[in-house]
Amino acid sequence: MTSQPELHVIIGAGPVGQALMHELLARGRRVRIVNRNGQLSAPPAAEVRAGDATDPAAMRALCAGATAVYNCTNAPYTDWPRQFPPLQAGVLAGAAAAGAKLIAIDNLYAYGPTGGALLTEALPPAATTRKGRTRASMAADLLAAHARGEVRVAIGRASDYFGPGARDSAVGARVFVPALAGKPAQLIGPLDLPHTYSYIPDIAHGLATLGENDVALGRIWHLPNAPTVTTREFLGMVFDEAGYPPRIQALPGWLVRGLGLAMPMMRELAEMLYEFEEPFVVDHSAFAKAFGTRITPLRDAIRATL
Repeated sequence: MTSQPELHVIIGAGPVGQALMHELLARGRRVRIVNRNGQLSAPPAAEVRAGDATDPAAMRALCAGATAVYNCTNAPYTDWPRQFPPLQAGVLAGAAAAGAKLIAIDNLYAYGPTGGALLTEALPPAATTRKGRTRASMAADLLAAHARGEVRVAIGRASDYFGPGARDSAVGARVFVPALAGKPAQLIGPLDLPHTYSYIPDIAHGLATLGENDVALGRIWHLPNAPTVTTREFLGMVFDEAGYPPRIQALPGWLVRGLGLAMPMMRELAEMLYEFEEPFVVDHSAFAKAFGTRITPLRDAIRATL
């Protein structure tokens, strides 16, 4: 009798969740992907289900039988402190009830400003922003649950992301859509500092790797990225691949902060400006040493995104 493939459950069907769905299917996993309405254009092999991640009972039902659960949920950018922790709590309850590994996607906000130091997993959580403190607290909660034996956890951290389907990002629709038409891309902050950008399919590959390896459990990992370039160099590649000369509108920090006095989204962007006002270079050597790497060359990633 042939046994069924392992069930891997993805909670959240945004760009990262969908890329992870394809990655896991390619690895021969049985995949269930959950979003609020159960509507998603997905391969026939994927099971699409509806569920509210803030409802622990719903998560326990949807995660039943899973070997690994991936938290790819997100909350409105303007309301992270209130809406993000309940999403994580629900997913954690589902993974714990199933006895599954819980793999969580995270970003780098928890470190706070570093003065341009290389970003490694050894940096302490020193966030100075409300979103950064929310992320730091959520990561601490996950690692504490692991230490108590409630659920086995691994956290994968990525930088500002780009890739197919990624619109709401520092290098999302405001960069790639205008570049395709030869119009100015819109960025915030200085352009000539090095800044690591994460490609979504590479994020998905990293998360799936964490889900397959028990040695990953109990700690934070920086997911692999292509070699870091400056934002101006990144934009130059985008426009070159699109077939146009670079056209860039860079909003200075003082203007972003001023607009934030009246516009909630600009206020949220303003508190994260430090990421673009100092070098922001991510080190993934720990992941590479433990698992090796499969990194998409930056130009190939940009071309696929376009």
